[in-house]
Amino acid sequence: MRKTWLLGFGFFSISITWALYNAFVPFFLEKFLTSTALIGFMMTIDNYFALFLQPWIGSRSDRTNSRLGKRMPYLLLGMPLAALFGALIPWHTSLLTLVLFMVLMNLSMSLYRSPTVALMPDITKEGKRTQANGIINFMGGIGSILAFAGGSYLYDKHASLPFLSASVLTLVCLMILLFTIKEKRDTIAYIPAEAQNKVSFKGQWNRPTLFLLGAIFFWFLSYQGVEAFFTLYGKNHLQLTESQASFSLAFFSLAFVLAAIPSGLLGNRYGKKLIITIGVIGLIIIFAAISFVDALFPLRALLILGGVFWAMININSYPFIISLGDEQSIGARTGIYYLFSSLAAITSPPLMGGLIDWLDYSALFYFSSGGMVIALLLLLCVKDKGKAIR
Repeated sequence: MRKTWLLGFGFFSISITWALYNAFVPFFLEKFLTSTALIGFMMTIDNYFALFLQPWIGSRSDRTNSRLGKRMPYLLLGMPLAALFGALIPWHTSLLTLVLFMVLMNLSMSLYRSPTVALMPDITKEGKRTQANGIINFMGGIGSILAFAGGSYLYDKHASLPFLSASVLTLVCLMILLFTIKEKRDTIAYIPAEAQNKVSFKGQWNRPTLFLLGAIFFWFLSYQGVEAFFTLYGKNHLQLTESQASFSLAFFSLAFVLAAIPSGLLGNRYGKKLIITIGVIGLIIIFAAISFVDALFPLRALLILGGVFWAMININSYPFIISLGDEQSIGARTGIYYLFSSLAAITSPPLMGGLIDWLDYSALFYFSSGGMVIALLLLLCVKDKGKAIR
């Protein structure tokens, strides 16, 4: 599993960048915009690119056959560009330049996110993929913790420091991946581009996949709403400082990190569907309970539990999608997975922002809990063709 740990550096760079983006960009937007719904909409502009690009890039990478392999060329192009535009975000001089840097950064990330994720099943056997997903998400969780904890400290010093640090780390992670992962050597069964052309993108939409994608949409709808507005929720509803609100998310991320590898092992042992179901039920309860909390200590305690349940969902959902298709469609199914998570990311912040404008910030966790209920109902309709390994 050494290569899996090394691949985790790709997830580390993605997670630290996204966490900083979601934690601090709303504060930049708040200086120009008064409507929470409009802030929510602006936070989803990048996902429109992801909506169309990631499925196409994922499918395209299945059919790529360069000297570096299928996925690595996309990392080599996207990661430096994302590092550049991410570092420029806090140096905006107007709403126009802020949005421009946001769009360019996320457009760049769309070039390499699906290929990076697809590398995991490429280099991992079917029976080890939930465990491997736990490892790489453990690395991603470390990135989120650094973003929320260290990022809060750096943000207090100067707003540009968290973004500059993330950009440097992204470039370092690219170098690690480039020199340690050799696709044509490390891929379990490297399939030539000519064979990949026979894979039908349309053929991936079978009945179990559709139900699971529906569940994925609704649990990401809930999660994205919380992630996009939690710092503003803490500041405006609980009267926390900006650094206290962002640091509180570190408790969620810490629990996610600690539970990532055990969640993968549990999914491998007892079945991905069962472990995801427990996680969804747990988050329904946690999100509902947070609605009644008005103090920092119980809030952070509930966020710790929420991080554990989110790990049970998130670690097993991507391998679940992959297991419902064939080995030649890994990139395409990765793109489909991100298509639905991107749809949720587009829908959730403006919808949640509108509800907050209409009601108040107390609507945040009621909405999120309800989304998880719908996800649970859809998940129960999925038949898991994969058997737990005992």
